[in-house]
Amino acid sequence: MKQNLTWKEILRRVDKPARYVGGELNCPTMTGEGTRFCLCMPDIYEVGMSNLGVRLLYHRLNDEPGVECERCFTPAMDMVELLRQEEMPLCSLETHTPLKDFDLVGFSVQYEMLYSNILLMLDLAGIPFRASNRGEDYPILIAGGPCAVNPEPYADFFDIVNIGEGEEMLPEITALYARHKASAEGFNKQRFLEDATHIEGVYVPALNTPEHRSVVKKRYLADFEHAYYPTAQLVANLEVVHDRAMVELYRGCANGCRFCQAGFYYRPIRYRSAERVASLCHGLTDGTGYDEISLGSLSTGDYPGLKKVLSTLKPESEARHYHLALPSMRLDTFEGEFSSLAKTSSLTFAPEAGTQRLRDVINKNISDEDINRSLTAAFLRGYNNVKLYFMLGLPTETDEDLMGIVEICSRIRRLYREATGRRDVTVSVSCAVLVPKPLTPFQWEAQIHPDEMLRRQLLVKNALRPLKGVTFHYHDNTTSELEAIFARGDRKLSYVIERAYELGACMDGWTEYFRYDLWKQAIRDCGIDEREYLDAQPLDKPLPWEFIDCGVTRRYLEKEREAAYAATPTPSCNKGCRGCGCQTKEGCNRYNGEVDA
Repeated sequence: MKQNLTWKEILRRVDKPARYVGGELNCPTMTGEGTRFCLCMPDIYEVGMSNLGVRLLYHRLNDEPGVECERCFTPAMDMVELLRQEEMPLCSLETHTPLKDFDLVGFSVQYEMLYSNILLMLDLAGIPFRASNRGEDYPILIAGGPCAVNPEPYADFFDIVNIGEGEEMLPEITALYARHKASAEGFNKQRFLEDATHIEGVYVPALNTPEHRSVVKKRYLADFEHAYYPTAQLVANLEVVHDRAMVELYRGCANGCRFCQAGFYYRPIRYRSAERVASLCHGLTDGTGYDEISLGSLSTGDYPGLKKVLSTLKPESEARHYHLALPSMRLDTFEGEFSSLAKTSSLTFAPEAGTQRLRDVINKNISDEDINRSLTAAFLRGYNNVKLYFMLGLPTETDEDLMGIVEICSRIRRLYREATGRRDVTVSVSCAVLVPKPLTPFQWEAQIHPDEMLRRQLLVKNALRPLKGVTFHYHDNTTSELEAIFARGDRKLSYVIERAYELGACMDGWTEYFRYDLWKQAIRDCGIDEREYLDAQPLDKPLPWEFIDCGVTRRYLEKEREAAYAATPTPSCNKGCRGCGCQTKEGCNRYNGEVDA
């Protein structure tokens, strides 16, 4: 029942009210004029504020003349209940403006289990779910982010889907909106959307249907060296998941791991020079006050100027009292000297598979010799905590491959004893479930059945149990099954998302809220055959996302799939172009700087 609580009274009743008040360091002053854009992340504040893409786009739009960008994140469930109880609409952080009063509302869709939260936010905002049910009185809804690789399951909810990188695309969309709004005829949504289709990377689902397809070309930043990168970035009001500044060393990846969607989607490979990286790090410490800067990319150890960046920044970081952090490293690129240049609390490596044969299948070009050499060097420098990431359910995987995970853990314990004479090493093993993703050579593979996946998980768990100091964690395979359905889904699945939300599904990325039974019921209620998406896909079948030109050709993915079944690795792009199709006229994989020896 409505109690007529004030906003301040509501804040006193929720956990972590700092999630909802805005006013962070480096938050721009809003006037409520010009084109008003609300950037949404369908997850809670602590997750959304950790996302570099959200921060980049927020500042990029606010630096655009005539544009004001505000933010909104999914409220935690205690706030959701109070908003519903008080019949208060979901509002932005900066000016507490209802979402439905903005000109444009954009959602960054990071992974499939956020789909129900999109509907939760629209419901709280009083905005109809489907684009076909929204007239001129509602904002233009835009989606983007990694899930734009295949936007079809949620396409019917949006007016526009941005395919690719948004730093240039969103300012062009807002500029087009301003021109249409200022036209003598007045704003007309249909005319605006028709004109928006001429912006590279823009997909308008209502005008580009499965029955009448047009190719949409992925948008990417050609000049990454000089790309927009704010140093006076937002600093969160409370501790967030990744509570640090971050600098991207490069985009794309040269390694071509056959399960990795990001490695193919973010091609062509584009580097920043070591000098530019160092300059951005200096600017971030001045502009944010963070005491830790992460040097990020899909495979940080492959950055050609990494040693130069670290050695250049070490005296500066010591003088300014900040740390440099490196994410997970490839075992073949880790060098012990990195540990003296960057802060790492533990070693984090991703062998992905337990045997050399299976690593060749997935094109994870690391060897047992790489593992032995890198770990021995690390142990000699004082490390005694190792985190390892593997995947289960890979094509051609056998129980022998699974036992290879156990063998690697045993070898780590032996290597540590030989290097140090001690036994106090700890090994943390995490095993994810392979989800066959679009735009990878495994996009045609079957998703392993949950019962079989559980058998494999328990096999590894029980085999690791006798090893002292080794812990084992594995992902929920029911969540992975749903991810697989939506990763390869089509527009029919929008009805499943809508029905699951009606049944109560939301916050599906959080274990305590995820309800597998609701999703299964929604699939049944909508008459969907889930095997259509989970079983192996015929090679001659047109796939729902193939109207999008992401650069990498279907033929190249087919060739890589053939190489996988032959257990034949493909060398890194750093050793020569592999002809994937994404190279540009300027060339691919260019690094304008001094390469580490």
